[in-house]
Amino acid sequence: MSPHRIPTDHPVLAPRPGATHRLHLTASDVSVVLDVTEGRAPAIAHWGAALGELGADGLDAVCDGAVDVVPQNAVDVPVRIGIIPQQSDGWIGRPGLSGSRSDGSGWAPRLVTESVTLDGAPMAAAHAETGAATARFALADAALGLALGLEVELLPSGLLRMRATLTNTAESPYALAELTLTVPVPAEAEELLDFAGRWAKERTPQRSAFTVGTHLRENRRGRTGADAAHVLHAGRPGLGFRRGEVWGVHTAFSGNHRHLAEQINTGRRVLGGGELLLPGELQLASGEEYAGPWLYATYGEGLDAVASRFHRHLRSRSRHVDTRRPVTLNVWEAVYFDHDLTRLTDLADRAAALGVERFVLDDGWFGSRRDDTSGLGDWVVSDEVWPEGLGPLIDHVRGLGMEFGLWFEPEMVNEDSEVARAHPEWIMATSPERMPLESRHQQVLNLSIPSAQAHVRDQMMAILDRYEIGYLKWDHNRDLLEAATRETGRAAVHEQTLATYALMDELKAAHPGLEIESCSSGGARVDLEVLEHTDRVWVSDCIDPLDRQQMNRWTSQLIPLELMGSHIASGRSHTTGRLHTLAFRGLSALFGHLGIEWDLAQATAAELDELREWITLYKEHRELLFTGDLVRADRGSSPLWMYGVVAPDQAEALFALTAVGRSSESQHERLRFSGLDARARYRIRPLLTGERPTGLALPPWWQRAEEEDGLLLPGAVLSTSGLAAPLIDPEQGVLFSLTREPVTSDAAAADR
Repeated sequence: MSPHRIPTDHPVLAPRPGATHRLHLTASDVSVVLDVTEGRAPAIAHWGAALGELGADGLDAVCDGAVDVVPQNAVDVPVRIGIIPQQSDGWIGRPGLSGSRSDGSGWAPRLVTESVTLDGAPMAAAHAETGAATARFALADAALGLALGLEVELLPSGLLRMRATLTNTAESPYALAELTLTVPVPAEAEELLDFAGRWAKERTPQRSAFTVGTHLRENRRGRTGADAAHVLHAGRPGLGFRRGEVWGVHTAFSGNHRHLAEQINTGRRVLGGGELLLPGELQLASGEEYAGPWLYATYGEGLDAVASRFHRHLRSRSRHVDTRRPVTLNVWEAVYFDHDLTRLTDLADRAAALGVERFVLDDGWFGSRRDDTSGLGDWVVSDEVWPEGLGPLIDHVRGLGMEFGLWFEPEMVNEDSEVARAHPEWIMATSPERMPLESRHQQVLNLSIPSAQAHVRDQMMAILDRYEIGYLKWDHNRDLLEAATRETGRAAVHEQTLATYALMDELKAAHPGLEIESCSSGGARVDLEVLEHTDRVWVSDCIDPLDRQQMNRWTSQLIPLELMGSHIASGRSHTTGRLHTLAFRGLSALFGHLGIEWDLAQATAAELDELREWITLYKEHRELLFTGDLVRADRGSSPLWMYGVVAPDQAEALFALTAVGRSSESQHERLRFSGLDARARYRIRPLLTGERPTGLALPPWWQRAEEEDGLLLPGAVLSTSGLAAPLIDPEQGVLFSLTREPVTSDAAAADR
């Protein structure tokens, strides 16, 4: 049974035969108009810019305007596109609900609305207008034995989210193939933007035209995926960070899932998403239900506005992380599997001296795990490496005032492990006679088997109960191929995903305050549902600052900076081999949850001093970074990227200017600091931490700012006219601090 059950204990109003219900929800400059016409399945008549107060006549006009006229050679009634598109409504595109019974029937449902509630109360009138609210619809096809609960919620951030629960009310089983929800987008949304990627190069943007047909992004990896669509956007051609209307959707699920953009030949366009179910995976017996994931939909003027709605929603949660995100040292790139108490305590001493606040021991502390070929799944401290247990290291770390964190990979197993030898039936496979191909020498442990989950839970609980551990790095290093319960051969990705969520929740409930990082070969499990069970994501295993410029830039399209692990690594990248200055590494890591991944014993005294400066700078600005609004400048094809964070009250801001390549032009477009109060005056100060960037040629305003402890300028000049850009070599960067100056009595009089 899925944990996402739509409540059924609220009063309902059964619409009269032929009844019409129209709802207008509005929040944060967004309007959503929902239409139930004559008891048909709900449709969205408008989703986008706020419409103001409509009244009954206005609501009717909006809903009537969303219905097609009847063209030649089509069905003889006007077509309206439901949230769950159906052939019975005249929709000729991809159906929202697909499935069948063993005799071949049940594949073409005709769902009708049986009840409507608004914030848990009956919708007593045909028309309703409200602010942020939740509408629930009970639908059914009695002839086919199907009931469906649909929840549509407009959040205070202006973010729209929807989910559906399907129940089999007939006696015979129902094989569910697909349950996909959709939202309409207008004809002017002619361009698509989503993401591709691979290991160590996640969230690579890709654009395409929105044309007739289906742009389908199906993820069959059993995890969100390094190549996940992330957020699928549709917008006006040339959409940018600060310009162009944009509509976007995100499927919040960490297992197999889909995103789609579809246009049929009438010109109607939708965005949608849902879980991707494998053949035979969901067989609903009589009375059983399936709850689909949340589909989030976001709208705004430009990509920053779209991202802001996600950020504001996440930050509004009662369990959201504190803004004092601790500086973290992870030892992976420092020691790999070479665990030695003396070396690690020395590393902890060096980290504490720099101001590090969390120390994380990575892979290699358990079982026979001396490399990646054995021991995975045996979550018992290795007597060979840690004869006195982890206590001496943990006590030392905590004695230095740092929190201790530990690496686990609970869903995976080496075939060369005690648990695999004792319970081969716990390994995911399509039959007892064969195994899936190994990946990184490992297989998948089937947590949907209660005894397997209990085994993992008990071993993890034993570690957490024995030691003071405040943080888990939860890894997931392979795709799920042929992922089934081995004894039956039935696909089990859906249940595996829910079992993982449940295990995370159980550990956190037993250990209040425990934080979990979602790591999956780096950034292959980044979605809004995993963040309901964890506290940050690892953006990528690649810490090369040039690649991180791209990956951090686009990861933040969905999640705010405080949930993005962003570390400073050694001078030569372990994944790309490129060399970078510490100044560029520090600047690239600053806009995220800062950490270090570096053998500090190999750092020079000068590097340690500069690293301490970056840590100090982060601590001074983390309240701003983790409460402010993300701003990314539209600079065309310029390799000079500009981005920053502006405080909610616009009193201060921090911007970065980074050169990610070389330009064919000798001069750059002006620097425009968006998001500021145009009526205020700001003092702008360039911040150069550590080694001075190479190739830095200063414009006159910068020189004056250095001479005068900052330059005082109107917000309108900074945000609209802009300032001349410096010249800078590739893979270098600079920071700018902006603070709003108090308005003097003379200035106030001049304004009057």
